[in-house]
Amino acid sequence: MKTFDYTVKDEIGIHARPAGNLVKLIKGFSSSVTIEKEGKPPINASALMKLMGLGVKCGDTVKFTVEGEDEEAAASALEEFMKANL
Repeated sequence: MKTFDYTVKDEIGIHARPAGNLVKLIKGFSSSVTIEKEGKPPINASALMKLMGLGVKCGDTVKFTVEGEDEEAAASALEEFMKANL
């Protein structure tokens, strides 16, 4: 299991376009990915509507947990995606 925290820097937060691209990225791996925002239970990060429902805003820190056979590659790709897009 790999985990990492990320503080969202995008002024709009996690909105539709990057959320959709994030879901596409996650679905390219066999590992399961959850995302958790403080005060809310973790959700399946490949579920677009649940991801949007978290209401992640600029300055919020989210925790990703990646578990599965390609977790190293998935966690690395997710962290790079977040840095580049959010």
